Amino acid sequence: MKEETIYMILAIENLVLLPGMTYPLRIDRFSEDELACIRDKNQEIVALPLKRHRERHEIKAEDFYTTGVALEVLEVNPSEKGYHVQVKVINRVEVLDIKIAENMITGKTVSAQEVIDLNETGQTEMMIYIQNISHQIGAKFRESEGIVKAIDEIKDLNILIGYISRFLPFSKEEKYTLMETASLKERSLTFIDYFLHYKEAIQLQIEMSERFSEKANKNYREAVLREQLREIQKELNEDEPASGKKKKDYKTRIEEAHMPEEILTASLEELSKLESQNPASSDYHVIQNYLDLLVQLPWEMQAEKLVDIGEARRILDEQHYGLEKVKDRIIQHLAVMQLKKDKHGSILLLVGPPGTGKTSLGKSIAGALGRKYTRLSLGGIRDEAEIRGHRRTYVGAMPGRILQSIKKAGVMNPVMVLDEVDKLMTGYNGDPASALLEVLDPEQNNTFTDHYLDLPYDLSNVFFIATANSLENIPGPLLDRMEVIQLSSYTTNEKFNIGKNHLVEEALEEHGLTEADVQISDETLKNIISDYTMEAGVRGLKKRLAAIARSVVEKIVLGTVVRPYIVEADALEEILGRKMSRHDMAQEINPPGVVTGLAWTPVGGEILFIEATEMPGNDQILLTGQLGDVMKESARIALSLLKSRLPMNAIQFKDKDLHVHVPSGGVPKDGPSAGIALFTAFASLITGIMVDAKLAMTGEITLRGVVLPIGGLKEKLIAAERAGIIKALIPKDNVADLKDVPEEVKSKVQIVAVETIEDVLKEALGIALPKIEQVLTEPGFFTKLIDQQD
Repeated sequence: MKEETIYMILAIENLVLLPGMTYPLRIDRFSEDELACIRDKNQEIVALPLKRHRERHEIKAEDFYTTGVALEVLEVNPSEKGYHVQVKVINRVEVLDIKIAENMITGKTVSAQEVIDLNETGQTEMMIYIQNISHQIGAKFRESEGIVKAIDEIKDLNILIGYISRFLPFSKEEKYTLMETASLKERSLTFIDYFLHYKEAIQLQIEMSERFSEKANKNYREAVLREQLREIQKELNEDEPASGKKKKDYKTRIEEAHMPEEILTASLEELSKLESQNPASSDYHVIQNYLDLLVQLPWEMQAEKLVDIGEARRILDEQHYGLEKVKDRIIQHLAVMQLKKDKHGSILLLVGPPGTGKTSLGKSIAGALGRKYTRLSLGGIRDEAEIRGHRRTYVGAMPGRILQSIKKAGVMNPVMVLDEVDKLMTGYNGDPASALLEVLDPEQNNTFTDHYLDLPYDLSNVFFIATANSLENIPGPLLDRMEVIQLSSYTTNEKFNIGKNHLVEEALEEHGLTEADVQISDETLKNIISDYTMEAGVRGLKKRLAAIARSVVEKIVLGTVVRPYIVEADALEEILGRKMSRHDMAQEINPPGVVTGLAWTPVGGEILFIEATEMPGNDQILLTGQLGDVMKESARIALSLLKSRLPMNAIQFKDKDLHVHVPSGGVPKDGPSAGIALFTAFASLITGIMVDAKLAMTGEITLRGVVLPIGGLKEKLIAAERAGIIKALIPKDNVADLKDVPEEVKSKVQIVAVETIEDVLKEALGIALPKIEQVLTEPGFFTKLIDQQD
């Protein structure tokens, strides 16, 4: 073909035409011009693949691929459905410009280079490999000998690829890739890759078919054998006794379960259905599992033994140090149960940081009540069916976790701990928290209906104890059904007593040690708590004691120590490594602009330093230390309040900028409780008066100068005492919360209640300002103010 010669284009689909091939094309119809062109022996035509199927009148230029083949027409014969055109492929071409007319499609074409990068030996090896694959695939199909024989007789690699492609379900894109590829080697390797994938697919289909056939034959064989066995048992009169025994067993168990009338009627109906079922049917096992649940659930309320209130208090005190509020609530509940025999089950919610004994408290309550204990972990559950079960219409249906726990306990009035109730998730299968609404409502749970059981079950005698780390993620309606009891962080003294009385003994016992083998001094235990744990609970302390026990066991086994081995404080760094926690301590001197504040964290309280400084500028304020939006607003309120209360001192800010920084910049800080500390830092900066380094403060402020109450007072004051603070300013409205603060803290820290920022200035800086309402009502106030401005 000549360069950029215009030729007639013949649209083809799902074909692989390669140089050297002879191929019979079937064409539905030709226009007169196309037929004349095809019958002209001296006229070459171009076969160009379509990207997608199109009727002749719908074809557009963009529907064609760009690479095709030049054809020599050998023979044209009309047929019933069009024409048979025998063609020979001359070479590959690139089509540059396509013109679509009503009677003919034409285009400019140029020859495409054919890269023969395989020698004769390489081509022969390729053909042999392809023919071997053909033999392997042909062996799996009947009457494929003729095709395999034709493949063996082909001696040209391109013709072999084109011939086999006629029989394989390649996609249009894969077939075009074979035509488009210029390199003979690359084309051959691509074809082999397609061919091997087809071979693997055929093999997989055959294996699946064989497995299905084998399974079907096995099921048929088992069914026939069962039928034969049934006939044999019938002849030997062995069928009736076995069946009767089974029916009697279920009936007896139903009668002995002391079910309510409604449940008994439903159970007998299910037993009747079971008797009419074929044991080989799927429904037989579904009904059998349902009956098993009915007879295993406890239906009769056992007579409760009288609880000794004193003994209950002793058990609670023995197993848990502190937690007085929780213990008092449990004792109150026991007293009410003794006085009112038909008291419905209580629902408590214990909220507190991790490791504060919420879950283990459930065991102690069960022991104090003399009841069975069962625990249900709800963390991460996102399916309502986990609570209420699946309907029996589903394959593999099961009752919900509530009924499963009741069945496991074996009584109707266990102590059930619903652990991590704040970590329930909402998924596409429903809201588990909403499913708990019926469970935890004393007015409804006496007729709790599980989807699997589909019969009412009385949960009113169950003592539910839910635990959570936070109230934020618990829906309001669910929270409203529970009595909330807050568990705060343990103080250092509480951790020391828990460790000494409980955890040390547990750690030694778990590692096969006794007090005769190892002893941990009180000073060592205190150092572990202060230097190697930083938490609200005692889990970290338990881990450190376990690490010490393992180290001592190693020394004892190696014979390098004398028993009893005494763990001293100076040996902790060798056993536990460097100190893990660091608590800020009160400074000796705070320069002007530096004030000690108090903060609450999930692992207890901390002191923090508010640092303020000034620099030349234009009355801007810069806040750093990874402060949250609420704390930034507190800083701006404090500055505005300062300018209104000390206008003559604050006038110097007109030509200066203020920079406020809260150290530990890697830790996010937020909340309004640093309001009075920020105000005092500004006041100290502009007056030059230093704030006592042993004075700490906490409280929210308003633009009116009122000090508002804050949360976490207990943890904050504990942190103040630990840091060496001797005086603390708290909001007046928080005085009622001091009853929760340990006496050891109140004895060491002087606590002063403040109501306004005037009280704060007096206590922190010794500045006595009249309160704003007194100033505004003073006779001649506005006249004096005007005279000062003049």
